[in-house]
Amino acid sequence: MTVKDIAKILEELAPLPHAEGFDNVGLLVGDPNMPVKGVLVTLDTLENVVDEAIEKKHNLIVSFHPIIFSGLKKLTGRTYVERVVMKAIAHNIAIYSMHTALDNSPMGVNAKICEVLGIQNPKILIPKTGSIRKLTTYAPLEDAEKVKSALFKAGAGEIGKYSNCSFSTEGVGSFKAGTNANPSVGEVGELHLEKEAQINVIYSFEKESNLLKALFGAHPYEEVAYEIVALENVNQDLGMGMVGELKTEMEEQTFLKQLKKTMNASVVRHSKLLGKKVKKVAVLGGSGAFAIAAAKKARADVLITSDLKYHQFYEAEGQLVIADIGHFETEQFTKDLLVDYLTKKIPNFAVSLSESITNPIKYL
Repeated sequence: MTVKDIAKILEELAPLPHAEGFDNVGLLVGDPNMPVKGVLVTLDTLENVVDEAIEKKHNLIVSFHPIIFSGLKKLTGRTYVERVVMKAIAHNIAIYSMHTALDNSPMGVNAKICEVLGIQNPKILIPKTGSIRKLTTYAPLEDAEKVKSALFKAGAGEIGKYSNCSFSTEGVGSFKAGTNANPSVGEVGELHLEKEAQINVIYSFEKESNLLKALFGAHPYEEVAYEIVALENVNQDLGMGMVGELKTEMEEQTFLKQLKKTMNASVVRHSKLLGKKVKKVAVLGGSGAFAIAAAKKARADVLITSDLKYHQFYEAEGQLVIADIGHFETEQFTKDLLVDYLTKKIPNFAVSLSESITNPIKYL
């Protein structure tokens, strides 16, 4: 398998277009056509991780955090980022990053936190906006079902738990074929009227390229009329954070102590306890202060996240308890998720969980 083949498998779990605009995801170092000898999965790509890949003879590192976040103007070995990139290039090791593409995945970082903590029936906490689009096209009545079937096969028409969703109306289309045209119906130079179906389907934006290929492949016309509109509808199956319920409600202190133990946290920083039972829990791996308002709106009893500043704890406003367990701690199980996923997808391939410690924060 090549780097490109592995990337395609990873993008089935976390399509790169789902990443946030500020992020740097995908193949950061290496040749996409390079044959892969083995995959090393890590949270961060540091020098010791590259050394581990060299030792294990793995030439693809799949990392959650991107080692290259902003542009590199020089490669002199002056910074840890430059040294990592230089060492990877010197040893012909590719580096692929997933970051917020996996954050936004319904089977990604936050789903894994829910699994570890036993949070049931999790739903997206902050659904992603601007990711749903509508395609409208027009086809002769006798070809309408064929066109719709091709669009459905390419991933159009999925709404929540429903598939093959569309809306069609009938009308009359008109066109006049030019001198060099090769119309499937009508004659060159003559105005033609055709009974047509207007077909409307929605889709997630990362499927657009495949959708248009399917449309052009199934449509009988030489020139296909279509339009694409971006919708403001939120995508309930895509976005940041998750919220669900514990199987059994717990006292706040009992829950926080269990949280600390389960997540291997050295410390739990939290807002004022409210003297209420904990049942509904929101989670957002990594820096999650922006999720406080959404957690309150979802009526969560606790929000688990990290990297909160002093004043952000005030934003709990007596409505929930905010628990900061550390950035690494919220994302630590992500590499287990990726190893399990790749092992199931390519069971006869060498996929290893990195043993290197990459948490930069230490506690006394």
